[in-house]
Amino acid sequence: MHILRVLPLFLCLLSGTLLAQKGQALTEAGAIKIVPIVDGLEHPWGMAFLPDGRMLITERPGRLRILEADSTLSEPVAGLPELLAYGQGGLLDVALDPDFADNQYVYLSFSDPGQDSMVSSAFGRGRWVDDHIEDFETLFVQDYKMKGPNHFGGRMEFTGDGMVYFTMGERFQFEPAQDLSNHLGTVVRLNNDGTVPQDNPFADEDGALPEIYSYGHRNIQAAAIDPATGQLWVTEMGPMGGDELNQVHAGENYGWPVVSWGKNYDDTNIPDPTTRPEFADAALYWSPTISPSGMVFYTGDVFAAWRGNALIGGLTAGGLVRVAVNGDEAEELERIPIGARVRDVVQAPDGTLYVLTDADNGQLFHLRPFMDGK
Repeated sequence: MHILRVLPLFLCLLSGTLLAQKGQALTEAGAIKIVPIVDGLEHPWGMAFLPDGRMLITERPGRLRILEADSTLSEPVAGLPELLAYGQGGLLDVALDPDFADNQYVYLSFSDPGQDSMVSSAFGRGRWVDDHIEDFETLFVQDYKMKGPNHFGGRMEFTGDGMVYFTMGERFQFEPAQDLSNHLGTVVRLNNDGTVPQDNPFADEDGALPEIYSYGHRNIQAAAIDPATGQLWVTEMGPMGGDELNQVHAGENYGWPVVSWGKNYDDTNIPDPTTRPEFADAALYWSPTISPSGMVFYTGDVFAAWRGNALIGGLTAGGLVRVAVNGDEAEELERIPIGARVRDVVQAPDGTLYVLTDADNGQLFHLRPFMDGK
């Protein structure tokens, strides 16, 4: 970034933040209203709509809530798996099976506890029965239990044809992200029942774990499939700078910690990805960081100017980052300020948007156009 651009960008972001604090934002889709729906959520992490229009919301300490039609929160839902809420870990993502109408499966990702505070990333499913979960079954546990509070990853994304991607960070361990004998810093692809697809890229490779779809990642907390192409996109958090948006391909190595667009926390340099062409490079990267978490490809009509774009939550960005995707290329188009750390974003059935903010007193906001000047 040229130094002459820093001040105008700062003033633009400052102006947008001030507007967001007043419950509005000016965007390329027009003026939008940012409406607080509920607060009092303790570090909320993921959300998903039930078919009846109500919403499931996870809280990292280990609670699943229902946002009722009258915008009140239910008591914690029963039937969750045992988990360990530790640092960045705990109860993370929630998703409904694509065939939920037939099988009633709700999927949860979480930090699976072991002995002596050892923990690893995991996900599983149970049946939704009378507003609680029954017969929860853990389908996958990361092969690498360890102590440590960082980089759990945790997003689930369904392909729509019977498979699911699950993202995992490298637990701040660096080098294991280059080792196919463990799951640190990987995207795994599984059948919805937790079994391994026969065409996974490392399914028949000696010494490699068959669940792995891609590797060399740092900490993936956002994943979404572009409905126009069926392609999986993920974001991962860099160290000092170098947050990435990556198009994920089978068997690819994304380079961490050998290369990065950021620096180490001790300010030492890391080689740029362009110096090592054997690694897959990011389609887009951010320095300074946006701390991406949560992503959706917008398909609705309410914000027509955003249709087909990725909307990415930003913790340090304090809002949504809108990105245009074209083939293998990506370009940031604008930022929609929320004025708080955005952990997740989902599109509602009516085409409006909901965002969760990460805080001790986390909030859910509804984004909609101004209607009749209001």
